[in-house]
Amino acid sequence: MQIAKLGYAGFNTPNVEAMLAYYTNVIGFTLVERGGDGSAYLRSVLDHHTLALYPAQENGLRHIGFQIGAGQTLKEAAEQLREQGITVETQSDAQPGIAEQLQFKDPSDTTIHLYETMEQVHDNFPEAGIVPEKLGHVALAVHDVQKSADFYQNVLGFRVSDWIEDFFVFMRCGPDHHTMNFLRTKYRKMHHIAFQLKDWAHVQRACDHLYKHNIPLVWGPGRHGVGHNIFTYHHDPDGQTVELFTELDIMLNEDLGYFEPRPWHGEFPQKPKVWKADLYATNHWGAMPPPEILE
Repeated sequence: MQIAKLGYAGFNTPNVEAMLAYYTNVIGFTLVERGGDGSAYLRSVLDHHTLALYPAQENGLRHIGFQIGAGQTLKEAAEQLREQGITVETQSDAQPGIAEQLQFKDPSDTTIHLYETMEQVHDNFPEAGIVPEKLGHVALAVHDVQKSADFYQNVLGFRVSDWIEDFFVFMRCGPDHHTMNFLRTKYRKMHHIAFQLKDWAHVQRACDHLYKHNIPLVWGPGRHGVGHNIFTYHHDPDGQTVELFTELDIMLNEDLGYFEPRPWHGEFPQKPKVWKADLYATNHWGAMPPPEILE
């Protein structure tokens, strides 16, 4: 199977209006549609939605949506999944902007959607808020990292970009260093969601914008060793961790097997490897992550 991109994430939340205000006024997404159940669908730029909010008693990740490659149909994808013993449900008009999708569970019980196409909006970038370029990646805290890595690699066609020892794996479905992360913890939940910014100046403006909304950073700015992206982390109104990043490593040519050379790399060429769990892997600029990031 070939996954073309990470399309969207859905959150359950008891605070739909607070989350909606945050993702529009602070992050800079555009509200596209409200559902009859109180749900809200927000877009970053092109696709109908990048994020969906659903009223619920408890907060947390509800689902993740991936767009499959152009050379594959949902029917073919469903057959491949069922051949591997995975229970798959085909859904029609299950959410706005998507006519048909597949729904199934990954090994950590995260709900996954696959779709072929999504309705697109032909407006320009919004002008208010931080306005990320795209949804970059989702990181999940899981009990069995290797089982998750095997599933995403063998079933969904992801590639391993890097490991930190045997407890943290970074996986990609396109040229970006990682689209999904899996971290072994005692929890089973979303670890963080990450949005890509244009450049370092955009990160600076984002930090000033967070300050104006009384939202403190919990870690950063810094530069990760794994992936080498500049990062900041803060919490949304539900207490979930949001990363804003730029300058993530990319692998433009899979056959060459190394990431696009950058001045901040410590190795040339920078190839996928297993990193030690130290400051070099975590933050080139100093400061290890605080407890709330580790948990």
